[in-house]
Amino acid sequence: MNYLSIKDIDSLENWVKEARDLKQDPLKYKQLGSDKTIGLLFFNPSLRTRLSTQKAAQQLGMNCMVMNFDKEGWALEYGNGIIMDQGKSEHVKEAAQVISQFCDIIAIRAFAGLEDKELDKAEVVLSGFVKYASVPIVNMESSVGHPLQALADAITLEEDSVRIKNKKPKVVLSWAPHPKALPHAVANSFIEMMQRQDAEFVITHPEGYELDPEIVGESTVEYDQNKAFKGADYIYTKNWSSFREYGKVTSKDASWTISEEKMALTNKGRFMHCLPVRRNVVVNDEVLESGHSLVIQQADNRTYAAQIVLKKILETL
Repeated sequence: MNYLSIKDIDSLENWVKEARDLKQDPLKYKQLGSDKTIGLLFFNPSLRTRLSTQKAAQQLGMNCMVMNFDKEGWALEYGNGIIMDQGKSEHVKEAAQVISQFCDIIAIRAFAGLEDKELDKAEVVLSGFVKYASVPIVNMESSVGHPLQALADAITLEEDSVRIKNKKPKVVLSWAPHPKALPHAVANSFIEMMQRQDAEFVITHPEGYELDPEIVGESTVEYDQNKAFKGADYIYTKNWSSFREYGKVTSKDASWTISEEKMALTNKGRFMHCLPVRRNVVVNDEVLESGHSLVIQQADNRTYAAQIVLKKILETL
């Protein structure tokens, strides 16, 4: 069993319930991972993903090895038939097989390059390990998706839903400005998660920032942010670069920054963000530090999202 996408969850409702149960008794299954080892491979930086996944593994009794491939490992080649006479010293074919001998599960974090759309969509790092490793693979954020974050977001939404009675919640995914080009992974997985929820879901962004139409599907898109925010119960905010003009920053419109005035349009809406967040660029201090902000709760739930994923995989070994 691999966990590569939110689509690998058979029943989102059941996984969220089990994760919430784990949160009440995190050490309940500590013997499940006894004498098992997880290898966490980071091709890009991490704070929440690294610490939460490591903690989740430890709470299941697993040994945990961490390797920062961008600084500590050999540069890997992924192509077939390549004459390796340049800078890359090792091929994923050997690397994945060797790491599989040391680990019972391999978790990988490898961002989009944001230069070649088709190369990023091919998920060369993640798919290379899936193809050549002999153990389960977990996606800790790839070019296209961040399914651990999306599962944590689903847990957070469920925990907070007790305040919403007798109606479907309205959830808005809003683009916000950022000084640099960012990947689409978090937004993509959040959309895929929300498409499985019984909710009114709206995506809002400036024209030109449309996401991959294959992922957006029939989800509602609203270009007027103020209109989208009206009556919303949750505002999930994330920057992403252009998909059409791939990897480009075509707007830094500060009017899209999340402010108290914007949140006042909502139905006492909660603010959500995956973190890290650029204060007073993506969201103003007042919103981030208000009682309506769920960002710290989301970060906490990253542990239990990872833990339920690892528990499901361990049960198949």
